Amino acid sequence: MRRRLEDAMTMLTDPRHFKLRLFVEGNLIGIATGFVIALFRFLLECSEHLMPRLYAWLAQHPAWILPWFLVLIFIGLLLYWIVKRDGMTSGSGIPQIKGILLGRMDMNWARVLLLKFFGAVLGIGAGLSLGREGPSVQLGACLGQGLGRLTHRSYAESHYLLTAGAGAGLAAAFNAPLAGVVFCLEELTKNFSSFVLMGAVAAAVTATTVTQYFFGMEPVFHMGAVPVIDTGSMYLLLIVLGAFVGALGLLFNPFLSGAQNAYAKMPLPTCLKPVVPLLAAGLLGFTLPQVLGGGSPLVDSLVITDYPLAFLLLLLVGKFLFTMLCFGSGVPGGIFLPMLVLGSLGGAVFAKLAIVLGVLPAPFAVNCIVFGMAAYFSAVVKSPITGSILIMEMTGSFEHMLALIIVSMTAYLVADLTGGQPVYDMLLERSLAVREKIKRRIRRKRILLELPVGMGSQLAGTIIGKAAWPAGTLLVNVRRGGEELSPQGGLRLQDGDYLYILTDERDTWQLQELARERVIDKQNQ
Repeated sequence: MRRRLEDAMTMLTDPRHFKLRLFVEGNLIGIATGFVIALFRFLLECSEHLMPRLYAWLAQHPAWILPWFLVLIFIGLLLYWIVKRDGMTSGSGIPQIKGILLGRMDMNWARVLLLKFFGAVLGIGAGLSLGREGPSVQLGACLGQGLGRLTHRSYAESHYLLTAGAGAGLAAAFNAPLAGVVFCLEELTKNFSSFVLMGAVAAAVTATTVTQYFFGMEPVFHMGAVPVIDTGSMYLLLIVLGAFVGALGLLFNPFLSGAQNAYAKMPLPTCLKPVVPLLAAGLLGFTLPQVLGGGSPLVDSLVITDYPLAFLLLLLVGKFLFTMLCFGSGVPGGIFLPMLVLGSLGGAVFAKLAIVLGVLPAPFAVNCIVFGMAAYFSAVVKSPITGSILIMEMTGSFEHMLALIIVSMTAYLVADLTGGQPVYDMLLERSLAVREKIKRRIRRKRILLELPVGMGSQLAGTIIGKAAWPAGTLLVNVRRGGEELSPQGGLRLQDGDYLYILTDERDTWQLQELARERVIDKQNQ
């Protein structure tokens, strides 16, 4: 037995079995992430059931309202301490993970894991309009990075493990393993790497398996029977729906940035700024409780309750403004789930108008709610494939892939043609610009970087010796299909080449910019 174990360990450490090692490590990360996210989801779901009862009880016992608001103030002060203790716990967590993968940030994985978990539970559990997906992604990434650090893996392998953990976190949060994998490829790394894929698939599937053991196989949103839509006859209507919800999504980024600026200029002590959204949550608990928390119960209610158009507009505006108020404060929590809720409300408003105009049969209103979520996500995040697959898995509407893609791509084009920036890229740039303490955590060391040459990039068609490499960069190897090429100075790079580069960690972002896919302007050429 001991000999077999030693042989297995020897095989895993062999560079020829690198993908096998990533698969095994991905499974380990998936197990750990699954248990952590299961506990995280359980606590948040408990709060979703508890908060409506609490506010109903407080309405009948007004003497306890003041003590409850004092509790909210205390929670706000705790959230301030958590963010002050480690700035990497602030906000969603997804921009931070992107920053780490770009080599422009670093984090203390154990501290962030602990603080992010409790901070998100406190904030979201108290009623803030924030999502569980961002913290889940960061918690999974912490576990992936922790495994890499504890086992002394290389820089590149640690990044593969971190990415796998991030995908596992998203998969476990929403019972969406395929969306977790696509999220790693489309949003985090923005390239199709077989190494990323191997770890992400193993981690996402395993993490989802663990959470399904505790929560069952039911989708996150309970949409009931969603009628199959005739894409051919409804094609134009689907495009209009995508354009409508995509236009609504254009407001998200400017208002989010404006909310952060408003908090920065707010004439309040810094320690009291997280208290502001919590006090607002307390007031909304008595006046508009539907907008509290992430919003999963609100999406479910849209299917079974025939809300008037005026009330739907009130919910849309209220949820939007409250989300801005919550996220702008910088407390731990994501925007993923609130985005989906806003999309569902936008779809519900569209359905009401379309039914009144006689262009949509009433039974298809639920379709607009489902498709609206994917459209809003695609417009704000600009990841249409992830959005389509995520909503498909979260709603169990597997027959609507074509319609989801049509709506998502339309919303994406609306955002792209109007110059909309992906929200997580915007938040990352903001973090890098205004938080000097993050910059002081950057570890300046030599790393081996795997870099795909994107179509139309600055490197595509360029001779190696004439490329604008950062100082100290060493091109070790070029892989073209299944062929390994010697990186001679006269070799001309092509679209789809994979480069293996030894460089300073701080130059990672510059190299990725050189290899980034770009639109080719043939007229200028």
